[in-house]
Amino acid sequence: MELRILPQNVANMIAAGEVVQRPASVVKELMENALDAGADKVSVAVTDAGRTLIRVIDNGCGMSPDDAVLCFERHATSKIATPEDLSAILTFGFRGEALASIAAVSEVTLRTRLPEEEIGCEVVFAASEQVSLKEVAAPAGSSFSVRNLFYNVPARRKFLKSDTVELRHVVEEFTRVALTRPDVSFSLSSNGRDLFALKPAKTLKFRILDVLGQGVVGELTEFGAETSFARIHGYIGRPESARKTLGNQFFFVNGRYFRSGYLHKAVMKAYEGLIPEGVTPSYFIYIETDPSAIDVNIHPTKTEIKFEDDSVMFQTVFATVKEALGRSSAAGSIDFDNPEQTQMPHIGSSFGEYRPATAPEVDFDPSYDPFAGPSVIPSGGSSVIPSGGSSVIPSGGSSVIPSERERISSSSGDTLGPGPRYDRGTSRQDYGALFEEKLAAAPEVLVVQDKYILTKSASGVMAVNIRRARERLLYDRFIKALSSGAHVSQSVLFPVRVQVGVENRMLFDENAEMLSSLGFDITPFGNDTVVVAGVPEGYSAEKGKVERMVSDLILILASGVKGALRETMTASMAEKFAFLGASGSSQPLSALQARQLVDALLASDNPEFTSGGKRILSVIPLQELDKRF
Repeated sequence: MELRILPQNVANMIAAGEVVQRPASVVKELMENALDAGADKVSVAVTDAGRTLIRVIDNGCGMSPDDAVLCFERHATSKIATPEDLSAILTFGFRGEALASIAAVSEVTLRTRLPEEEIGCEVVFAASEQVSLKEVAAPAGSSFSVRNLFYNVPARRKFLKSDTVELRHVVEEFTRVALTRPDVSFSLSSNGRDLFALKPAKTLKFRILDVLGQGVVGELTEFGAETSFARIHGYIGRPESARKTLGNQFFFVNGRYFRSGYLHKAVMKAYEGLIPEGVTPSYFIYIETDPSAIDVNIHPTKTEIKFEDDSVMFQTVFATVKEALGRSSAAGSIDFDNPEQTQMPHIGSSFGEYRPATAPEVDFDPSYDPFAGPSVIPSGGSSVIPSGGSSVIPSGGSSVIPSERERISSSSGDTLGPGPRYDRGTSRQDYGALFEEKLAAAPEVLVVQDKYILTKSASGVMAVNIRRARERLLYDRFIKALSSGAHVSQSVLFPVRVQVGVENRMLFDENAEMLSSLGFDITPFGNDTVVVAGVPEGYSAEKGKVERMVSDLILILASGVKGALRETMTASMAEKFAFLGASGSSQPLSALQARQLVDALLASDNPEFTSGGKRILSVIPLQELDKRF
């Protein structure tokens, strides 16, 4: 085996595999370079989610022609010169790998001009090779155009996801950078359509509002603390606003976004006892510390951070968030020691004159029977007219009395109008027998606390778990719908508008066909909102439950099994949607509805178990009942 040094272009392509994973990686690197260049206005435009074109324009310091060529060489940087500089990094980029990696797997055109120069330059690179360099008219700053990403690495291009998925990742990276600098103007467009147009924000909260919407900002509480180790500030979500979905959890250190499962545990520990298991609060936590106390050079994309003392940072984050939650929970309390507080209304001395101190007495007749009275005319008897009333004599001379429905309606103020009238030959004499017939026709089932159905079986008593029975039936229905496209949908009385954010709205765009096949009628509204006009049969159509359903749908769609075989994917998605529908339906069952549910369950191919293998029904033998007596 003979050792050899890799050609420069091959080495660059290998390095690009670490730095440039997808179009969103290019957007991140170019936006960060623009901020490092001192820009206060950054514009991003993508075509076909960045496959065809990514253009990032800034009004930063620009470059000279020599630097415009040199910046595409590996390890070309103005940020560090000595080993000591690595411990004082306050910029995004510093290794000089981003542009070299991008130029290795795409065609890049850079137009740039220094503010003090009248003429700019244009340099073109492709596959790490310089194609051209010339003078051009250009505004101060830099404009990078990245075309045909991975054109020379077909295998990598083949593994890119759909445009909707890739655009969602672009939005994710754009959001992270935009949240680091509320003082900078940012814009993002896709195929000519504006997704974001962010003006400089007065405060961080206004930037969060512009990026993620009022639905997120309205749930946040501001906090801040300063220790000898670090300054921590930002916003945390109120416990009651915690959701099952992820996506609004952000850590920043010295203006740089980073991920940390360790510090996430610190936040979740602070929320212990305040939120149920399985939900996550929103948080935007900004940490400012001595750059020498952190190492940002442990990951190619610089999204992981190593603190000098991780345990101290853990305790600092935990204590800060815990204290903020304590103050937040007391925000609505009343200060009884301050007489100038106005939270409590002042009640005048004459309040009792207008509101009696005792409850009014109600006069009623406990012996009143609505079915006994003079309105019933015995066969062959004479009409009996209630006091104050008069008989109605229609044309033809026969006496007619109001029906029982009309009599009850008139006495109770019912405005539905009179019911049918009966003459002597058709009037019903025995109303008690009528209700006995209805009771006798009721199904032989018993609903226990809206959790179980008890009914007779050949060998004893059968108990059915209501929620799991619904889950089984919904699963069967969804399997059929996903396989054939047939669905049954029920319209929401008033369409529900739910703000989900730009990134999550794209999830609904990506899965629109599947959701429609299941019976969901969900349409986009603007860039960050969806409108729910219909849900599958069996789902709750109440506004509050529809909003929670959308939150759960985001969680399901974000964790979809896209890479699995079709049959496996169909079964997995049907199982998740069935569980969601069964969990969200909690309306009480009547005896008739309970019987219908049992009958439908027994007609299922597998009435005993859910798709997840949990038991739905159990038969209690008669012998077991006998042992208890």
